[in-house]
Amino acid sequence: MKKAVFLDRDGVLNEALVRDGRPYSPRTLEEFVIIAGASDELGLLRRHGYRLVVVTNQPDIARGKMAREELEDMHRYLLQRLPIDAIEVCEHDDADRCACRKPLPGLLTHAAQRDGIALAKSFMIGDRWRDIEAGRSAGCRTVLIGDGYREGLKSQPDIAVGNLGDAVRRILVT
Repeated sequence: MKKAVFLDRDGVLNEALVRDGRPYSPRTLEEFVIIAGASDELGLLRRHGYRLVVVTNQPDIARGKMAREELEDMHRYLLQRLPIDAIEVCEHDDADRCACRKPLPGLLTHAAQRDGIALAKSFMIGDRWRDIEAGRSAGCRTVLIGDGYREGLKSQPDIAVGNLGDAVRRILVT
């Protein structure tokens, strides 16, 4: 079984758009800015044997605020620039009550089944409570980047750091 690092997208790999203290996903490729140093940091994880899987909620698709083609353009851009193995996307809104929308663990468990990932040997890195809950529910160790936008946490992460580089270094010594 492989070990993996599951990564939220917005606020972890690309800059979240923060308005009134709340994070929002970019809706266009022009708004999509990869965090400086992300490629090097992910390369370290890859060299240490981690599979890298992005797990992202993108409800703007269900809400009709973004076209699927724009989302696909962003993900192609991400795959061209970062050493990512796979991207798992939930395009639903909370009202859809799907199993893949974080905080539920469906995106992680689907990737684990498909790719032979040992969830207990894996990590979930995120910037919101939904990411921490999804990782915990899947059986991963969890890493919170930032303060969770003061949304409050349902449970504490295993590790709390300020940025992706700090998250990578903590994972590599764990």
